[in-house]
Amino acid sequence: MRTLVFRPGVAPQALGSVLVSFGRTQVICAVSVEEDVPGWMKARDMSGGWLTAEYSMLPYCTPVRKRRSTGGKVDGRAVEIQRLIGRSLRAVVDLEALGARTVWVDCDVLQADGGTRTASISGSAVALQLAFRRMVQEGTLARNPMRQLVSAVSVGKVSGGALLDLCYEEDCAAEVDMNVVLTERGEYVELQGSGEEATFTPEELTQMLALAHSGIQRILAAQRVAIGA
Repeated sequence: MRTLVFRPGVAPQALGSVLVSFGRTQVICAVSVEEDVPGWMKARDMSGGWLTAEYSMLPYCTPVRKRRSTGGKVDGRAVEIQRLIGRSLRAVVDLEALGARTVWVDCDVLQADGGTRTASISGSAVALQLAFRRMVQEGTLARNPMRQLVSAVSVGKVSGGALLDLCYEEDCAAEVDMNVVLTERGEYVELQGSGEEATFTPEELTQMLALAHSGIQRILAAQRVAIGA
């Protein structure tokens, strides 16, 4: 794996925040809370709260400036990634315990060198745990609704061999690219894997998943240190 760093408290106005770095990839994950729920929840008379995520790549995060999304244009990749982040976090949060409020998790990529979605998930889990802890301390929540941590890592097949935590160059050269999202208890939330003009065998899949599991353990250890668990 690349060098992994979590730096909590980088966004003072947020309830919880962290700057997560996987090698040269850097993402700020920050949590805000709105004392209301989405209209579709009200229409269905649903109890509890909601958790959602937004993901964006800042214009200067890549060597060639990336245009901001303006004029109502939808960045399909960003939408797909933020839905993945939201699903991953909701899998480990008791929405009923949130009460009638919406938790927003914003993931802003400062520097992109592969694995921005997996870094966003791993960083968001830390920011969310810090935010919930603060809300409990302030009396906003009766208990912490986060049941366990969740982490994510990329793995792939490059030059015929399994490789963990791919940077951009490795990702471009990969015959197989996969993102693995796991809970603290080792349960899968999501697997995103595909061959890039290539195939992979059941044995290679097993090898890549084993490699991902080993990487997740290292991420979990760093997450625990970051939240002071």
